[in-house]
Amino acid sequence: MLVSDAGHWIIFGTVVIAALAADLALFHRESHEVKLKGALLESAGWIALSVVFGAWIYISRGHEAGLQFLTAYVLEKSMSADNILVFILIFASLRVPARQQHKVLFYGVAGALVMRALFVLAGIELLQRFHAVLFVFGAILLVAGARMLWPSRRSTQLEQNWLLRIARWLSPIADHYEGDNFWVKEDGRRKATVLFVALVAVEAMDILFAVDSVPAVLAITRDPLIAYSSNAFAILGLRALYFALSGALARLRYLHQGLAVILLFVAGKMLASDHLPISSGISLAIIGGILLLTVIASAAAGNKTGD
Repeated sequence: MLVSDAGHWIIFGTVVIAALAADLALFHRESHEVKLKGALLESAGWIALSVVFGAWIYISRGHEAGLQFLTAYVLEKSMSADNILVFILIFASLRVPARQQHKVLFYGVAGALVMRALFVLAGIELLQRFHAVLFVFGAILLVAGARMLWPSRRSTQLEQNWLLRIARWLSPIADHYEGDNFWVKEDGRRKATVLFVALVAVEAMDILFAVDSVPAVLAITRDPLIAYSSNAFAILGLRALYFALSGALARLRYLHQGLAVILLFVAGKMLASDHLPISSGISLAIIGGILLLTVIASAAAGNKTGD
């Protein structure tokens, strides 16, 4: 296992906290509907920041570490598209106003950063202590990839979500929105608003996604800093990517199939790592190639449909 020194972690933490503070203070001080142009600019900014951080990893820790970060980041970024599709369903089913969606995603991202850290560190520890866990993670990815081949069978199942049931049991839920507040006082009682229910749903879905996402990134690297930072930067850019791509994702006809092939490849890489290790450079080329083919095939299918 590669051990990251404290200085790397301090710099990483400082960058993340400063970026979140700037995002909230400068661009989203008040609730507003995020327009496409602003979302594209923000998304480009998050990607640029991620690339700069990856370049710093490359310079400070070497060629292989830099390639591992870039590969893991591209993998996590591509899997973010599936998160966005589910967020669209959550916001539509709960009728979350466009002005309030960013607040839900901001706090959802903050919670996801904490949860992913726990998942990544626990996953690395398990792999170190019990080698057989490698095959468990590989099997999880195989199942996730196979399931994604048939997207119509997937559902957010909001009413059956255990975290939402707990939220409703712990607190009464107001049946309306109260600006961008998560809580409201009504009839002398403190109630959670529907916006809070949306936040819980987003957090719950991220836990489910982490079950697929974390084993995938651990198939690329076991370095805690690279595994977590690649996850973190992909998550940080998720909000801007949601507003930039929420309308366009429906046109990516073969998105789920492309992501399924990526997961199946990563599963094979993990399961065969003892006997047939695949370098980070080859992994990056394969993942990038699959994404490119997915976009080309979707565009071609869309043109035929238009004809």
